[in-house]
Amino acid sequence: MKKLFSILKCFCTIFLALTFSISTSLNANAQSLLRDTEIEATLRAYTDPILRAANLNSSSVDLYLVNDKSLNAFVTRGQNIFIHTGLILEAETPNQLKGVLAHESGHIAGGHLVRRDQSNKSAYGAMLIAAGIGIAAILAGESGAGATILAGSQQFGTIDVLAHSRINEASADQAAAKYLEITGQSGKGLVEFFEKFRYQEVLSNARRYPYFRGHPLSSDRIDKLREVTSESQYANVKDTPEEIKAMAMAKAKLIGFLDAPQTVFSKYPPTDTSKPARYARAVAHYRAADLRNAIKSIDTLIADEPENPYFYELKGQIYHESGKGKLALAPLREAVRLMPQAPLLEIALAQSLIEVDTPQAIASATKHLKSALQKENTNSYAWYLLSQAYDRDDEPSLARYAIAEQAFAMGDYNRARSFAMRSQTGLNNPSAQWRRASDIIVVAEIHLAKKRNRRR
Repeated sequence: MKKLFSILKCFCTIFLALTFSISTSLNANAQSLLRDTEIEATLRAYTDPILRAANLNSSSVDLYLVNDKSLNAFVTRGQNIFIHTGLILEAETPNQLKGVLAHESGHIAGGHLVRRDQSNKSAYGAMLIAAGIGIAAILAGESGAGATILAGSQQFGTIDVLAHSRINEASADQAAAKYLEITGQSGKGLVEFFEKFRYQEVLSNARRYPYFRGHPLSSDRIDKLREVTSESQYANVKDTPEEIKAMAMAKAKLIGFLDAPQTVFSKYPPTDTSKPARYARAVAHYRAADLRNAIKSIDTLIADEPENPYFYELKGQIYHESGKGKLALAPLREAVRLMPQAPLLEIALAQSLIEVDTPQAIASATKHLKSALQKENTNSYAWYLLSQAYDRDDEPSLARYAIAEQAFAMGDYNRARSFAMRSQTGLNNPSAQWRRASDIIVVAEIHLAKKRNRRR
């Protein structure tokens, strides 16, 4: 009996090890997300045509920029595509980046997340069968053979998962080539991207980039993808100058904000007078607390492109975060004028207006925040700023309501319910805010009840 208990303990250990290895490979580590209107617009311009080619509703697919220098991109349930900053910086051309985005779109359109769940169940089944045979052999007196089978049971499950993963990866490759063909673009970028990292195939899983752990690479995959893309009538189509410029500016901005200022100045020396170089140096000067040179650099860009809203946005950000809120208003107003449909620009302007704290400024901030929230109603920071605007406008009930919305957007259901209930005491029944507060209370209580039940 003691021997059987030891065998079962070994079996459970293997089972838990397999469970852990699969779950960790399928779930991304929590990382901070970056928001930037310019980079998001660039990614959208690359992705939306591909999504339409995949018969996906582009407005239903969300793109997220992850602040992580490792090379990675992945999709999650709910049609979400996550792009690491490291992947953008590593891609050499827009076509390479579009190839990866098309590949991830192929995973969504192909329903691979659902199939992967089924693959995991199949892997568990294969492991359990192998482990059962091993235990039976040991109990029958064949301890040596049984131990060998039992020890290898984890491998049976792992092989099953990897086999399904390779099928999905090859399918996503072919789908990517198809979407790029439909949109009149070359698929060579994805081949070039894979070729660049072909060596990852021979590395151990621990030494691979995160992208190639979740997207196992093989020479066979690359060869089949090259064959398909080379036959396309659009095989030799090049990126447009506008696409190349947008990617260069996005890279420069990321490097300016993510690298140390001295590293930025080394990558973009003063002798480099290109727009990306001046952009990166403007950010680096600002981060080095050199306000004079930061504004000087961004002003040269504005002089070159007076209709570029992103340059005004950066100038406003530099002034605002340097403690010069009033000076930030003019460039931020111009950014919003040039790009009125960008919620992040309106939120930035509202933030500076609240700090000015005059009745006119508060009224304008409230207007811009309401406009931004019509486009992004789950933007928790916009709700927080709106609560400040309401508070300074002597509207405590509306301020509490805005805090309830902020908490609800962040998943803090206890706080959301509390502030929603408090807000209702001063709101007119049945105003739109009063009804929405009631909805928050009901939904929050459901979530809290589920949480309590899980603890039992």
